[in-house]
Amino acid sequence: MRNLILAVFLAAMTVGYCPGATRLNVLLIVADDLRDTVGCYGNTMVKTPNIDRLAERGVLFQRAYAQYPVCNPSRTSFLTGLRCEETGVVGNNTHFRSKLPDIVTLPQMVRQRGYYTAAYGKIFHLGEAMGEERGGWSDVGKSWDEAMLFHPTAAGVVLEGRNLTGGVLKWCHWGATAGGDDDQPDGQNAKYSVEAMEKQTAAGKPWFVGAGFHRPHDPFLSPKKYFEMYPPGSLKLYHDPADISPLLPLSISGGDFTKAFNAFTDRERMEFLRGYYAGVSFTDAQVGRLMAVLDRLNLWDQTLVIFAGDNGYHHNERSWWNKATLFERSCRVPLIVVAPGGQRGQTCSGLVELLDLYPTVADYCGLKPPHRLSGQSLRRLIERPDAKGKEAAFTMVGRGRHYGQTVRTDRWRYVQWSDGTAELYDHSNDPEETRNLAQLPEHAELVKDLKMKLTMVGSPKGLNSP
Repeated sequence: MRNLILAVFLAAMTVGYCPGATRLNVLLIVADDLRDTVGCYGNTMVKTPNIDRLAERGVLFQRAYAQYPVCNPSRTSFLTGLRCEETGVVGNNTHFRSKLPDIVTLPQMVRQRGYYTAAYGKIFHLGEAMGEERGGWSDVGKSWDEAMLFHPTAAGVVLEGRNLTGGVLKWCHWGATAGGDDDQPDGQNAKYSVEAMEKQTAAGKPWFVGAGFHRPHDPFLSPKKYFEMYPPGSLKLYHDPADISPLLPLSISGGDFTKAFNAFTDRERMEFLRGYYAGVSFTDAQVGRLMAVLDRLNLWDQTLVIFAGDNGYHHNERSWWNKATLFERSCRVPLIVVAPGGQRGQTCSGLVELLDLYPTVADYCGLKPPHRLSGQSLRRLIERPDAKGKEAAFTMVGRGRHYGQTVRTDRWRYVQWSDGTAELYDHSNDPEETRNLAQLPEHAELVKDLKMKLTMVGSPKGLNSP
């Protein structure tokens, strides 16, 4: 008997299980390219009743930051618990296993403990481009028991829409589709996520379900009813002030994107915005379906629910209509966590990072992380949202062989580019980051201090150093 007990203990320690811990379910909801275009974040134009209701059940993090403002590097970071400077994944064409073949991912950690793990839609970046996905990127067999990617049905045809750049940027088009929600991939993501939660709950097995919604990511395809929620004149367009500081050479990637965006008239801008908002409301409806099953099966006290965007997005700030910058609009993401024993309907204003999700899940599930993590559990802030957050949050972005790194503190954002240029913004007076203060003599000591903070995360692999 003593030998049997010892064997069970050693097996538990192998997967990092802490005996006596509660085996909570985990529902991870990721909305692709979602910025703070959500009602509970103060946007009065968007219609997101379900996400707003989710925030009422948990803690809304007002200042959460992605570690890279592009899909694959961001997701690799928060699903491995490592910064992009550590993973070496700094683009959409690098599968994380090519850099970290033996890393134990967040879902893999709980799967090793006996959880059923499933991903529907886009949790890991799947190499998807215009409907084609690269095989093997889903990590089935290691991270997931099942991972599925869906496509529109024959009934989900585009009824109306157009490319906003005359075909120059193939991704930049919107379309109002026929059929219902389940005729589009995100409706199917919700359907299969619900079925997995129901099936595993009935079987008495703990589960980790990743619901990865594509919208509001381009192309902006959603059922027509979501476009009808935003009739002409219902949305307002942001414009930069006339005296905005000029862009630095590496601030925005430029190229064909910049040319196309500069050619936009207000018609294109408003159609882009409408397509994005329709996608947000489409995703919101799917979040409502997931919440309904938690209601029906009384699972809220047994489930850790995380809702997040993987990176931010620009809506005409700096005349940019995309991500991949180190401005606040691109780095900051929505994040809501509902946890058993956590506060309800509260807002946390402390700085946090998506990097903190891995240790948070490990904490709530009673698991010992299988490797050193670069983030920290959010549990303290979920239970006491008024507590102090991190001293700083860090994000990086690549520009070919160049790169930039940024540090965000309570008041300041500092950006250091590998060509030697820098940016400094004062969020207490300039929340849209329109005035670059980096070269002002009175801020020289501050710049020196913030630049020193960037040494905490080091330089990324394979790119030039500043």
